[in-house]
Amino acid sequence: MRSLTAFMALVVMAAALPARAGGQARLMAETCAACHSPQIHSGIPTLAGRPAGELLRLLLAFRDGSRAATVMDRIAKGYSGEELGAIAGELAGGVGP
Repeated sequence: MRSLTAFMALVVMAAALPARAGGQARLMAETCAACHSPQIHSGIPTLAGRPAGELLRLLLAFRDGSRAATVMDRIAKGYSGEELGAIAGELAGGVGP
């Protein structure tokens, strides 16, 4: 429970930062590693290196509810479209999970 609380705190802090300010998109993308890291082996997909367009499409689908989710729909709703695009770009570049 403690790690979930810490993770959610990171998500909230990252969501409060502007996507284009310095390395803020990188910070937001790195919070995804709590669940999407290849080291976790949880069955949750790894994101790093996937095409930015694919990641953005998935994030927007989670946000608008058109893709079923357990928690990603709630997380994605905390970000603007610009922030989701920045996160997708960072992940596609190999940053984070």
